[in-house]
Amino acid sequence: MIKIWGRANSVNVQKVLWCCDELVLPFERIDAGGKFGRLDEPAYLSMNPNAKVPTLVDGNFVLWESNAILRYLAMEYGPSSLLYPTEPKVRAGIERWLDWSIGTLAPAERPLFIALVRTPADKRDAIQIAADLENVAAQWTLLDRHLQGRFFLENDRFSLADIVLGSFARRWFGLEGIERPALPNLERWYQRLAQREGFRKYIGFPLS
Repeated sequence: MIKIWGRANSVNVQKVLWCCDELVLPFERIDAGGKFGRLDEPAYLSMNPNAKVPTLVDGNFVLWESNAILRYLAMEYGPSSLLYPTEPKVRAGIERWLDWSIGTLAPAERPLFIALVRTPADKRDAIQIAADLENVAAQWTLLDRHLQGRFFLENDRFSLADIVLGSFARRWFGLEGIERPALPNLERWYQRLAQREGFRKYIGFPLS
């Protein structure tokens, strides 16, 4: 059975678990990271020298980096029409959003998430929070424009792109104490994703 190392409240672990659910793929999750530690242990570092989560172990095959794991699972265990289509233009569109999530969205989102979810209220920097909110709101506004007239992110079919950005969107819509801009296309897309079984099981719980 596939093993996935990583704590359940890590967005990068969550998207891998959601992908497994979409593929009806059994797995065992092993707590690691955060309060569970283990990332600096020699046994873990031998699998993932970055000392981060998630790490996937599939028999003798070990893989780290969450988006690489998603691609592997879709190619190895999913039909070509599901999650990660092989048609070059469609796949390139999906790849674009996977890269954007890591290179643009995550760096913008993380400081706001850390400040509002994992930092005590008396230690928060209100000025910095306002700046971070403006930055990440600009990224979601870009996505809102892209979703105009679309049901899903690419080719009107649910894909890895929706899993990845839907996992981050849970954080955006779950943050408390902020005023979000009206983004109706994003909101409709998010509500559709929130109905999926994998989202409800692995994404749709309180932020921590």
